[in-house]
Amino acid sequence: MFILIEARSAVTEVFATQFGREGVALTAFSPAEFTIWAEGATRTEFGAVEGFLIGDAPERPQLVRAIREKGAAPILALADFGALAQTLDLFACGCDDVVRKPVHVREILARARAIRRRAENSTGVATIGSLRVFFDGRDPEVEGETMLLPRRERRILEFLAVHRGRRVTKQQIFQSIYGLFDDEVEETVVESHVSKLRKKLRRRIGYDPIDSKRYLGYCLVAGAQGQARAEADLASV
Repeated sequence: MFILIEARSAVTEVFATQFGREGVALTAFSPAEFTIWAEGATRTEFGAVEGFLIGDAPERPQLVRAIREKGAAPILALADFGALAQTLDLFACGCDDVVRKPVHVREILARARAIRRRAENSTGVATIGSLRVFFDGRDPEVEGETMLLPRRERRILEFLAVHRGRRVTKQQIFQSIYGLFDDEVEETVVESHVSKLRKKLRRRIGYDPIDSKRYLGYCLVAGAQGQARAEADLASV
């Protein structure tokens, strides 16, 4: 999920449409609405955000500070003009990147992923045993062969891979995939998606790499750890 902070509804509508075409959830706030939300939001909710986009607003420095207090996701400023002074000011106030409009959503996604890779010292690929998960929209691979997944399941696997080794809640996954305020979809849909994903992974790699704990959430475990857990499960049958 991305969060767009923008006062102009026309701009918000354009980005919402473009992000929707890419299958990425976008939640939009005006600067005042975001300030109110950020004050009450938890670090868990901020952890479901893949990136923040900040449109032209005099409150940008305050918005960046509010984000940094609870989250570490990339912050991209959307600039209407390419003036050097404005660009330098945006970097100085803490933005990770400055993007001049018009810009394609795929470029925004690529820039956000690049920022995250540098922050995590990552190559953009997570390897879990024979499973390779990419963060550029490609389907995962098992022993070099592509494993085709529906968009939602692929996005969930990517989210788990980004947070591999750490447990994430059902709510975090839901917000990451569907956004913050999607009233048309029940949060329980996550359980269905994860169940289908686990069956497919178990069938392809021989064990279930997603560890699930009631009330605590899900965690993508390393290959050896997942294999050991699978063998323990078989021994207890």
